[in-house]
Amino acid sequence: MSTLKVGGIRGVSASSDAITVANDGTCTANVSSVNGGQIGNRRLNSNGEFQVFQRTSSAADIGGSEGYFAPDRYSQHGTGNMRYTASQSTDVPAGYGFSYSLKYDCTTASGTVAAGHFVAIEHRMEGQDLQVFCKGTAQAKQYTLSFHVKSPKTGTHWIELYDNDNNRHVCKSYTVSSADTWQKVSLTFPADTTGAFGNDNGSSLRIFFWLMAGSTYATNTPTSTWATFDSDARATGQVNVFDSTSNDFFITGIQLEVGSVATDFEHRLFADELRRCQRYYFRIPYQGASNGGGVYLGSGKETGSNARVAVDFPVPMRAIPSCAASNLLADDETSATSANTVSSVLASSAEPDRGRVEFSGGSYSSGNSISLATGQATDSYLEGSAEL
Repeated sequence: MSTLKVGGIRGVSASSDAITVANDGTCTANVSSVNGGQIGNRRLNSNGEFQVFQRTSSAADIGGSEGYFAPDRYSQHGTGNMRYTASQSTDVPAGYGFSYSLKYDCTTASGTVAAGHFVAIEHRMEGQDLQVFCKGTAQAKQYTLSFHVKSPKTGTHWIELYDNDNNRHVCKSYTVSSADTWQKVSLTFPADTTGAFGNDNGSSLRIFFWLMAGSTYATNTPTSTWATFDSDARATGQVNVFDSTSNDFFITGIQLEVGSVATDFEHRLFADELRRCQRYYFRIPYQGASNGGGVYLGSGKETGSNARVAVDFPVPMRAIPSCAASNLLADDETSATSANTVSSVLASSAEPDRGRVEFSGGSYSSGNSISLATGQATDSYLEGSAEL
């Protein structure tokens, strides 16, 4: 083997080096893009390494219904007799810098899959965050999705991208060759010159990580190019991850980016990832006895039969959220009466960044100043949801 020793590399007509090589073998590169995209914020999806679990770090008995139960931004999607626990796990692939993964622990098995039963992990994304793909134009770009998976089942697993604006989809499969072993998966999906994503805050792209599929979703051959949605051709040949209560499925390091090459996972600070997730859901909870239990939420006044308190949300949300509360404490600051427990929100007049929480309960004087805080009960919280 021969060695080419250079001090720098530059383009034919360039006046400076694109790569400068130091004597110790290190180099400096003038990089203008990575894989045809920007250098920073390459990862377009949020919570890809499952750092944020605002609702709970472990949700049991999931199955038969759909929704956000445990990890932020990833819904548990499916129907059937199986049941599982979704939790934040420290089982991660070594050497990649991940601290957490999403774990599905099968607690009730479904050995025979009925036609309409399925399970998938779903991630939804706003159209205004996807314009970089130039979808629906002659300059449309490819999509590369990478992630790390540890599946209890060898064989075929499916990934589906669904264009919610134009009812189109594309599917790719990957093969698990060794059960209960971490492996990295990189899949490149073709560009689509048909149907642009809406440039707004609506749900434009949905990513499905299939884990089980009945014949309703798995009869025809899934399309490997973008095409009109075919509900019978989404996950044909998908293995059943829920055929035994011994089965545990793990996933982490999910990254969607522009182009045909899977770059290294883009890690973010926890605070950054949390704020991205709070755009869709926030929960201000009980903080523990060492903090006095309470978190100040806002102030307002008694209006007669109800109290109204203005609350600033942690971040501006995607849309006007729906709000809920449990065991909040409301104090009449004017007359210095003791705190009253507020367990339900009657109404909320909200904007994406703030809301007026209205509630009843307690003994106040009309027009008096009211302050609101979380209480010392462990189930005390205020939450807002603007999920896609």
